[in-house]
Amino acid sequence: MTTTLAVIGAGARGAAYARLAAAEGAAIVAVADPDPRRRRALAYQFDIPDEQVFADWAALAQRPRLADAAIIATPDRLHADPACALAERGYALLLEKPMATTPADAERIVRACTDNNVLLTVCHVLRYTAYTRRIKDIVDSGRIGDIVSVEHLEPVGWWHHAHSYVRGQWAVEATSSSMLLAKSSHDIDWLGHVVGRPVTRVSSFGGLYHFRPENKPAGAGTRCVSCPVERACPYSAVRIYERFLGDPVHERWPLGVLTDDVTPEGLRQALSEGPYGECVYSGHNDVVDHQVVNLEYEGGITASFTMTAFSVLDFRKTRIFGTRGSIEGDGRTVTVHDFLTDTSEAIHCAPQGDASAADGHGGADTELVRAFLTAVTTGDHSAVLSGAVETLRSHEVVWAAERSRTTGTVVSLPPRHRPL
Repeated sequence: MTTTLAVIGAGARGAAYARLAAAEGAAIVAVADPDPRRRRALAYQFDIPDEQVFADWAALAQRPRLADAAIIATPDRLHADPACALAERGYALLLEKPMATTPADAERIVRACTDNNVLLTVCHVLRYTAYTRRIKDIVDSGRIGDIVSVEHLEPVGWWHHAHSYVRGQWAVEATSSSMLLAKSSHDIDWLGHVVGRPVTRVSSFGGLYHFRPENKPAGAGTRCVSCPVERACPYSAVRIYERFLGDPVHERWPLGVLTDDVTPEGLRQALSEGPYGECVYSGHNDVVDHQVVNLEYEGGITASFTMTAFSVLDFRKTRIFGTRGSIEGDGRTVTVHDFLTDTSEAIHCAPQGDASAADGHGGADTELVRAFLTAVTTGDHSAVLSGAVETLRSHEVVWAAERSRTTGTVVSLPPRHRPL
């Protein structure tokens, strides 16, 4: 039996999940997006009939249920209304992270899915990789004893940060969400998944250090294509984007975000007219470019998380310290050191591609979609690792960390945040 899907939000992420679902045998049968270019492109790609192509998700939701499930990949602040409406119609939901940008909206989504007995899967893709499964299996087996502390790093990448969080859709918190929620909710969620205990206290520090008007180089212009010092700037949009021309993977992302005309001429026009060609020191952005989060879990386990823009874009780096051994991982290889024998074992996990969205986060996107479709098709939800309750709990840790960062306090999470 073929699983049918509706796509709500046909931008880069919605289209990517649709392609992966189709590759797994699902049928894309409806699309809703206010941008006529995006909805027409997705409708054409999947041969969706005109009567099931909508400019507004609400128009789709008013119809009798058109599909078994829906992919919701609208902008972050526009997740809750379509998620609740489609849950009430009985659609299983694959919901892009973050679940929502406020606790009230996240709780509203969870209630709608619970009340209507529909499957909710949030796109915390890091839980689904072979790499994560190996680490989780090693930890749960007791091989390194009890976890005592964890160090975890997210290297966002200098050009990726400039693309998405300075020039791009997530640059301004008021119109999207905090950097920690938009990007690193993956990592707070992943740490909780691996440690396996609830967070009791959290503190956080960070800010916008570099991408500010006062750091603009002397003589710099407003756009990279005409800037006198462009050749000496590591954040040059010309340098960042021109190198992706001719690369079919990166022409889809990030170049596909800039323009439909992925040619030297089309790219030049986009950089001359659109936001992705503006100077990174323009002052239009306000989300942080570096942040640390300190976590205390039940039982006294501690973890530190660092997010930084100032790195190569790569897989996360993690060190887990246990009473009988330790683990070091870089997204590709898990190295386990046994204290009793004083020996190490390297386990190679062979991710599919690199860590960027262009390559499906090293195969994580595929594994997520596969788990979701299996759950929808079979009714067995055990493959879904990022459901309603666990995602709500990890989001609550993110919101607590942001309260800490903005108020300078240590935030305690009350007992109701323990697993249900």
